[in-house]
Amino acid sequence: MKIIDVPQYGPRFRFGDANVYWALHLLSDGKRMGRKALADRVGIGEGSMRRILDTLKDWEMVSIKQTGITITKTGSGFLNEIPVKILDMDLGDVVIGKYQQAVKVCGVSSKIENGMQQRDAGIRVGASGCTTIILRDGKLMMPPDWDLDKERPEIAAKIRKDVGLGADDIIIVGGADDVHSSVNAALAAAFELF
Repeated sequence: MKIIDVPQYGPRFRFGDANVYWALHLLSDGKRMGRKALADRVGIGEGSMRRILDTLKDWEMVSIKQTGITITKTGSGFLNEIPVKILDMDLGDVVIGKYQQAVKVCGVSSKIENGMQQRDAGIRVGASGCTTIILRDGKLMMPPDWDLDKERPEIAAKIRKDVGLGADDIIIVGGADDVHSSVNAALAAAFELF
């Protein structure tokens, strides 16, 4: 899945689709935010954030005023259409890295082989890796064959309680030594599935 196409010529972007999605997610609470504060929370420079915001403004997904930036109905609708949802959960030592960010990715369980592709996607963006969780034959599994229900029933129970995980859905948890890399890892791994 591509949100913003990288130009074929000229300078390379210092941001990716994960940063664009995260910026929209951060604005989705309806509160106004300044460009610098948003850039800091996304973990990119102000120049990159300016490029993202200019593009999102052209697409009528954000409103930029002197009082701050807000997401528009178009932006909220776009965010809701993407089959990736941010989860607020900590899986403890099941995930490597000091910081974790989990996402639910809808309708992609058939694309998961052994979880290595997601791990590698996380590593490519500077994280320690990604952990993938799927529902297989009614069991929560970390591919290829680690049974979370059996090995860590307290975590499995928490996931079942807090996440409406359907048979075709997965959870990807990015783990890293900093917050921004954990977010980028989870989202980059998710977007590679589309």
